[in-house]
Order: sequence, then structure tokens, then C-alpha cells
Amino acid sequence: MIRKAASADLESLARLGTLLWPHHSVQELREEFAPLLSRSDAQFFLLFHGQEPAGFAQCQLRRDYVEGTASSPVGYLEGIFVREDCRRRGYARALLEACQAWATEQGCREFASDCELTNQESYRFHLAAGFAEAGRIICFTKALAPLPREGR
Repeated sequence: MIRKAASADLESLARLGTLLWPHHSVQELREEFAPLLSRSDAQFFLLFHGQEPAGFAQCQLRRDYVEGTASSPVGYLEGIFVREDCRRRGYARALLEACQAWATEQGCREFASDCELTNQESYRFHLAAGFAEAGRIICFTKALAPLPREGR
């Protein structure tokens, strides 16, 4: 069973989120997800296997430029996860379809996503789900030295 998540689902979402993004704590994800649960341009879906939360998907509307798209807003898959013991049953595709239906209801004509260049499992999922690769990028960062204060 898949349903839209509500504020009462915050703990389940945060716990599942740490399985997808292990470099974040449950508390960090609670703080990140809480405001998103009340926004009209974001939606979480929860997957249940029996009575237990077994996966989730996070989607949002993006109005900035999205690589390979020509319209705005674009529905965007921010994250998707299914517990390992529940994989290979079509649950991830069903979560994705819930996100795409939500984006269509929001007036989107396009849906997009991304994955890390090294994440072959995610890459294969996206291709199998009908996504077309729009491009590849490598992102760079650089720390900037603070400007000297005037008058010193």
C-alpha cells in the first residue's frame, strides 16, 4: 500500500531516510523533512509492507532550470528508497508512479531526477522506469577566503 505522507509520518520518513542517506542522522532528516510536509510544492509518499513502513519517495516542484527539460514547473524525484527485503517487487516503480501522478496534478508536463555518477543501481532503475539520460555533470566547490575588512 502506498499513501501520501502526513506530519504524523515524520519519524518513519526520517528513519527510512537514514537508510538512503546514511551520512544524515534521524534528527537532521526530521528537521529537513518537517517543513516540507506542509508545503504545497512538495510531497512524500510512504510504502507499507503489511503494517510496517517499507519505503518512501520524495518529490517536489522545481521552477529553476532542470537539465534536459523545457517547461516549468518540473516534477522532480528528490529521493526514493525501498527496504532491501522488499525490493524486486515493483514497489519503487509504484512509488515513482505516485510521484509522477502528483506532479501531473500540479500541472507539470515533465518529470526529472538525478543520481550520482557512481550509483549504477539507481542509474539502471531510472532507465528501466523510462527516464532518458539528459547529461552528465561533475560538480565542483571551492572555499573562498573572506574579504579583508576595511579600516584595519
